[in-house]
Amino acid sequence: MSLSGKNIFITGGSRGIGLAIAKRAAADGARIAIAAKTTEPHPTLPGTIYSAADEIRAAGGEALPIQCDIREEDQIAAAIDQAATAFGGIDILINNASAINLTPTEKTPAKRFDLMFDVNVRGTFLTSQAALPHLKLSAKAGRNPHILTLSPPLSMKAKWFKPHLAYTMAKYGMSMCVLGMAEEFKRDQIAVNALWPRTAIDTAALAMIPGVDTDFCRTPEILADTAYIILNRPSEECSGNFFVDEEVLASVGITDLEKYSVVPGTTEFLLDFFLD
Repeated sequence: MSLSGKNIFITGGSRGIGLAIAKRAAADGARIAIAAKTTEPHPTLPGTIYSAADEIRAAGGEALPIQCDIREEDQIAAAIDQAATAFGGIDILINNASAINLTPTEKTPAKRFDLMFDVNVRGTFLTSQAALPHLKLSAKAGRNPHILTLSPPLSMKAKWFKPHLAYTMAKYGMSMCVLGMAEEFKRDQIAVNALWPRTAIDTAALAMIPGVDTDFCRTPEILADTAYIILNRPSEECSGNFFVDEEVLASVGITDLEKYSVVPGTTEFLLDFFLD
């Protein structure tokens, strides 16, 4: 397997899961555009698009940092065009950017509701839409195009809606994009899949949630290694799946997941949402 020479566009990749996926691809010499908002260091969140680019280059890849707010349609279009021009096309889109607000209905302000739907649902839809012409060209050139979205399997169980209705709807909106686009783009041989972790992942965003003990989490590298496996699968044979990290790794014989533990030797982990 190799992503050498692949042109990859990642939303929200200045830190956490997106950056881990980028660095795993960079180890093969991939070209990666990081499209995110952060250009100046944040007081509580680590990383900027420029520090992410430095890490990608250090890992062995080419990097293109692009300031982009995926709530803005014109910024999305400009970022996609910039990456495609710089790299000579786009082969892989990672819809990683996401907003989270774990509040019940009465405590969800309209601005938080709008933020989650603008970033998660609208951002995923519009970025995929903007990348589509380039992914079609990638398919015609036999370059194995993929869209991979960080979103959960769809479920209509009320327990996933009750505690944080707005967030659940926003994440499921991303998954509905996967479901529909996988079928819509099948004739173009563009793979569209979702990826979700079995356990909570230690990210800066998670650490900001009160009461979460990241000692019982896994590192973002488990999703990076899982994404790497998925993105190397033939696009015409691998689409419309809602992958879970542990299951993908097990499918290629990787069952010892100790190296992904935040605290070595941990056997009990916090489970992520949306998985039974």
